[in-house]
Amino acid sequence: MALLDVSNLSIHFGGVKAVQNVTFSIDAGIVYSVIGPNGAGKTTLFNLITGVYTPTAGEIRLDSESIQGKSPNELAERGMARTFQNLQVCMNMTAIENVMVGAHLRLDRNMLKAALRLPSLRARDNELRQEAAELMRFVGLERFIDARADSMPYGALKRMEIARALAMKPRIIFLDEPAAGLNPKETIEVDQLVRKVADSGVTVVLVEHDMKMVMNLSDRILVLDYGKKLAEGTGEEIRRNPDVIAAYLGAHA
Repeated sequence: MALLDVSNLSIHFGGVKAVQNVTFSIDAGIVYSVIGPNGAGKTTLFNLITGVYTPTAGEIRLDSESIQGKSPNELAERGMARTFQNLQVCMNMTAIENVMVGAHLRLDRNMLKAALRLPSLRARDNELRQEAAELMRFVGLERFIDARADSMPYGALKRMEIARALAMKPRIIFLDEPAAGLNPKETIEVDQLVRKVADSGVTVVLVEHDMKMVMNLSDRILVLDYGKKLAEGTGEEIRRNPDVIAAYLGAHA
């Protein structure tokens, strides 16, 4: 049974049909990539699934439960995490504090305990700090554990955001262009990290323009064009699909 099912999903912004009748399923434990030319609707699709937008039509099911229209925090409680194209980092905090933000759903938020700084609360904070440090080691950022976020290079911040998303202990994680703006060495590091995340049992859904990375990582690929599903299949099937070639290179090519 699929972990995520999307059926006839659509959203209209006035007269603009940004996503139109898109249907696909994602099995647990795989890397599933969404590709397409600029303006194809990839990020809009992510925003629909992760609760940022409410669909005009269609259904989204996570583990057989209907989730369209639910808020991002409700979806986080059900095991869904994501990162964004642009950095969403608290620059006035340390790296480890940024990662700990991802565990907010598992923090004890009792105001009385917080005011009294009870030992149980301090013990839980220390436990989560240790978890965050372990996640930073997992993403290859052990040397930045005590660093301020504003002192870290861009590529390290990208991986820190993945660590923060993993702090939620998600079942499925949506990565929106994790390699955008990275140099070749940093791209390879993110490539290896995405595979490491999938191998740990977390389902990965990826939007990425780096086709080498997509073909290297993906178990399945969905191609969008002008908000519509153009093709779906393995990397080899997508690479040879004439409609995909035409969308990327033009019909004459």
